[in-house]
Amino acid sequence: MPHKITVEHSFETGHRLPHLGGKCVSLHGHSWSAAVTVSAPELNPEVTVVEFGALKVGLRRWIDEHLDHATMLGARDRLIEPLIAEGSRVFCFGVEHPADVPEQFAYGLPWPTVEAVAVLLGRVAESVLAGLPRADGARVERVLVRETRLNTAVYEPPVPR
Repeated sequence: MPHKITVEHSFETGHRLPHLGGKCVSLHGHSWSAAVTVSAPELNPEVTVVEFGALKVGLRRWIDEHLDHATMLGARDRLIEPLIAEGSRVFCFGVEHPADVPEQFAYGLPWPTVEAVAVLLGRVAESVLAGLPRADGARVERVLVRETRLNTAVYEPPVPR
């Protein structure tokens, strides 16, 4: 698509990946960053793909409310209950029947790998975009998530038919 915009945000979040073994079994944190690209075949009458400010506000609000300074865990992780009991914020991946809106975006993603976080944020961005005035055909084209300075995952949602 010829027209693209990208919004970025950073956040601090802990996670662990007990299913992988190795050092990521331990609870640890990262300074994450995300870049979400939205594209459209044509600009809207306001000559935009989507208004930057509204997209940034929606995406950043969701990340700050649910992931920033929280811990991301798989729904089967035994640390969920003790962390919640101690007053920690926990975001669960892979909840089978998500009871509230935030976890619905992590449905089918059993563990908070960097790849799963990219899909999660792609779903969030699609939801935010759906609620905004935008150019016809505007869609989330690419989500790049950086968990460390050297480790990056990219999610490119399939083109709707």
